[in-house]
Amino acid sequence: LMSPGGLPCNPPPWGTLTAVDLATGDVRWEVPLGLSPELPTIPGSVNLGGALTTASGLVFIGAARDPRLRAFDIETGKVLWNGELPASAQATPMTYRAPSGRQLVVVAAGGHTSLRTTMGDAVVAFGLP
Repeated sequence: LMSPGGLPCNPPPWGTLTAVDLATGDVRWEVPLGLSPELPTIPGSVNLGGALTTASGLVFIGAARDPRLRAFDIETGKVLWNGELPASAQATPMTYRAPSGRQLVVVAAGGHTSLRTTMGDAVVAFGLP
């Protein structure tokens, strides 16, 4: 159920990133994911999109209504980095290695009409150190 302003009627956070231990089913950590532009001081946003986990222990995810791609530490859930996008990324990031050997993380930043976010048509790549 959404309010007339487009926000959920239940209390925030409206979206979280959760790490589950697959061997035990226990939640290892859970953090609010993203921000809603109308309420930038309240953590958590409606989320649509998946996460990418790298072999080095990073979790990359957009998914929120704000135009950011974030990298989380897989062990702690701490945000290690975030990069600005031209529109929100309701898409799952991907990674590849460039011919130079550098690893890149790429995400489609297209926005979402139903989430009332800025629309776009960009594919953005970030190089990992």
